[in-house]
Amino acid sequence: MSGYISALLDPSMPFVRNALAAGLLSSVLFGVIGSVVTVKRIAGLAGAISHAVLGGIGMALYLAAKGVFPGLPPIAGALVFALASAAIIGFVSLKAKQREDTVINALWAVGMSVGVLFIAKTPGYADPMSYLFGNILLVSTRDLVMLAVLDAIVVFLAWRFYPQIEASAFDEEFARVRGVPTDAVFVATLAVTAVAIVLLQTFVGIVMVIAMLTLPAGTAGFAARNLAAMMIGGSVLSAAFTAGGLAASWALDMPAGAVVVVFAGAAFLTIAAIVAIRSRATGRKPRAAETTA
Repeated sequence: MSGYISALLDPSMPFVRNALAAGLLSSVLFGVIGSVVTVKRIAGLAGAISHAVLGGIGMALYLAAKGVFPGLPPIAGALVFALASAAIIGFVSLKAKQREDTVINALWAVGMSVGVLFIAKTPGYADPMSYLFGNILLVSTRDLVMLAVLDAIVVFLAWRFYPQIEASAFDEEFARVRGVPTDAVFVATLAVTAVAIVLLQTFVGIVMVIAMLTLPAGTAGFAARNLAAMMIGGSVLSAAFTAGGLAASWALDMPAGAVVVVFAGAAFLTIAAIVAIRSRATGRKPRAAETTA
């Protein structure tokens, strides 16, 4: 631990401080968006978009290499595919009345396949995994600014439309009867989640994004009595897991993202086991907030 603290204070190692700052800024998104995703039980959306954007990455690399759009950054293609995936999921779910998980699995497979085909035809060598698995130790100051801006936007939207988000998340039918535009809330949730996933996976990688969108919020859900408490608790837990994971990975010389996920998973499973044992001993069912995960 002392070695990690020394590295944080070392002026010649700004990447260590940037990694911690990125983890803490990401925690806000994981807590707020992760709570909504967890309550609405569309956590598979994170995995689908994270893999479907490979199609956009491959397309951007191909168009840039062929000179159609010189200098086109892969993240631009990823954003296009992420938003397109969110739009497809929203349209099919709302208009065709299909289950989200079916559409999610289809986009997962098709997006990756399209990306592989584009990359196979791209001149030169391109490693798709380098774009899908980010490295939090390579986060720049510009990246931190982008994360901070996205944090501010997401927090503002969550505060401004909190009643509608909470009503739609827990009881969509009742919310619709009360005049809440549940369809618009659902589509907006998909769009914001898609943008956040693209930005986050660029910095911290797919595995960490998928896990941290569910584990901290799910852990907080065991004690939270409403969605706001779950968002705050999820953000705090995510920050704690990230800070602890970064320190441990530095001390043990192990991949930072994997250590963070192990910390988060261990905490979730431990709390879940304690709640289950306590509920069985007392003969009562867990509260509604305890079943949101």
